[in-house]
Amino acid sequence: QVQLVESGGGLVQPGGSLRLSCQASGRTFSAYAMAWFRQAPGKGREFVMAINWSAGDVYYADSAKGRFAISRDNAKNTGYLQMNNLRPEDTAVYYCAVRGSTIATMPIYPDEYDYWGQGTQVTVSS
Repeated sequence: QVQLVESGGGLVQPGGSLRLSCQASGRTFSAYAMAWFRQAPGKGREFVMAINWSAGDVYYADSAKGRFAISRDNAKNTGYLQMNNLRPEDTAVYYCAVRGSTIATMPIYPDEYDYWGQGTQVTVSS
């Protein structure tokens, strides 16, 4: 079993930055990919970015292009989402997710992930 704990959310003004962390733990942690999703009130869970845990390949949604960056620290079993130039429409609960098994293409749908964190609120407002 894998546990994921997100942190780093909060209130930020438009144009500001936040760095989210996702700490993974478990008796034997092994991941194929880690992703960040977000869910705004009244909307479905939206893919943001994903990273291949071993190779470091990255896949991102258009909404994240040029503003967000995903990374991971294998030694710490921790993933990160650096968010810059935040906009009010980025307001949502952000979730990290981990897929344990290999898949042919980078997983970008919620049901392709095995483990989820509890979420961290990001609010972008002046």
